[in-house]
Amino acid sequence: MITRPIRLFSVILCLAMIASGSLLAAPVSQQKSESPGLRAAFIEKDITPEIGMEYPGGYGKVYHRKLHDPCKARIGVFNDGDLKQGKTVVVVSLDTAFIRKPQVLAMRTRIEKATGIPTGNILIHATHSHSSGPTGMVLPGEYDHASPFIQELAYKKSSGAVPKYLKLVEDQVVAGVTEAWGKLAPVSFDVDRGYENRVAFNRRFLMKNGMTVTHPRAGNPDIVKPAGPIDPEVGVLGVFDEKGKLQGCIINYVCHATTNPGGISANYIYYVEKAVQGMFGKDVVVLFLAGASGDVTQVDNQNPKIPKRGEAMAAFVGGRIGAEAVKVLLGMDLGTVCVIEARQKFLKIPRRKPRPAHLELARKQVRMKYPKEIDATTWTFAKETVMLDALIQATPIVEAEIQALQIGPLVIATVPAEYFCQYGLDIKKGSPFPFTFIASLSNGCVGYVPTLEAFGAHGGGYETRLSSYSNLEITAGNTFAETAINLTQQFKPGSVPEAPAIPKFKGTAWRYGDNPPQVD
Repeated sequence: MITRPIRLFSVILCLAMIASGSLLAAPVSQQKSESPGLRAAFIEKDITPEIGMEYPGGYGKVYHRKLHDPCKARIGVFNDGDLKQGKTVVVVSLDTAFIRKPQVLAMRTRIEKATGIPTGNILIHATHSHSSGPTGMVLPGEYDHASPFIQELAYKKSSGAVPKYLKLVEDQVVAGVTEAWGKLAPVSFDVDRGYENRVAFNRRFLMKNGMTVTHPRAGNPDIVKPAGPIDPEVGVLGVFDEKGKLQGCIINYVCHATTNPGGISANYIYYVEKAVQGMFGKDVVVLFLAGASGDVTQVDNQNPKIPKRGEAMAAFVGGRIGAEAVKVLLGMDLGTVCVIEARQKFLKIPRRKPRPAHLELARKQVRMKYPKEIDATTWTFAKETVMLDALIQATPIVEAEIQALQIGPLVIATVPAEYFCQYGLDIKKGSPFPFTFIASLSNGCVGYVPTLEAFGAHGGGYETRLSSYSNLEITAGNTFAETAINLTQQFKPGSVPEAPAIPKFKGTAWRYGDNPPQVD
């Protein structure tokens, strides 16, 4: 992994240009020609759900009561400079909790028809905002093959997608990509990284009894240590127009979007956007990619103080990530030469079956009534177990797509899961690129994919529980990582833009500063 410090000169130059009313990040570097100059365009579309629509993120039905901020489809289109025979990739970031495979396929097909961009070059990512619109968990018609009782559990007792909203998202994404594709223009760019370690924490802990618990809660005396890592890297791709104005950026960070500021919202991503737009202007498109954050959230289970909540926490998390991204953008050295590539691979992963005794017990429990006969948590996972059994009868094998997109010295590796952080770190380590972004919950959703250790003798926790949402074989995480690394290794990384070198020193030092001290 290449580490590149932020250049002080570039920061000073940027601040001076801001003061004069013209922002220029840095001189455009003279790179060795690898391709024609990069062309790109950014656009955003509104996908805000209606008040009263379902509130995603749980296993039951909850409904939105108010609006905090808009949800968006944030879109970037990148071309290697040859609009006729060159290569183009699309990155779409949705302010949604997840996006299911049928919707991904529909959007890709329509985009290819409208623009000619191959479907495999299109990345559709969900930021996992828990305060967004109803794109799942259950899709319309998904359980039509099952018994009437299972259908009632799926359609009336579980979090479900709304057809009207799915159509809105699909139409807005297709319109946005088509519009951006028609506005491709010469740009300069750079990729760099920052560091933010105060807003994200692994939520899984090894306890004194040798087991792992998800969210044991602050002050729990049985906590031994975190059961997994975090990834404090803030990855940033910045794209600037020919006048040096920031047009859009991709920001990659690892943290669940569960701050929930109150009402419909992009979650903390709204405050990431505010921080960047506050420096560079309200027209900048801030495209956020959530990294491998299946076990990482904003909740600090070891904090002895009462934490921020709601809007205060959303502003704290998003503001700090956004501020770090601003620092990175201010220090960028810009180039125009950019190789564009794309690869994808489809994997067939079996679902994990519940044990017969577990399934039989769940069938009895799900017919009980709570709170008199059964508690809500037990009933919920009994419901999930019998729904999983119905899914296995129809689709025992799940198709999971792993994708890699190259934008110069950057590769974006995708997984369709709430992927554990350690796997993201493993992919970065195995990638030959100086910059690797992990985009979880991309091009579909297969639920949580924990590490093998999470299923071991000292494992456990919420993410390892079987449900209709999370149920892949326990080796899936390793298979995803190996496949992603292999795809990144099929590309040749582009060069990182660098500012032109200063001329060879001639003459003398600054006359004002070249003098001895004056003393009495």
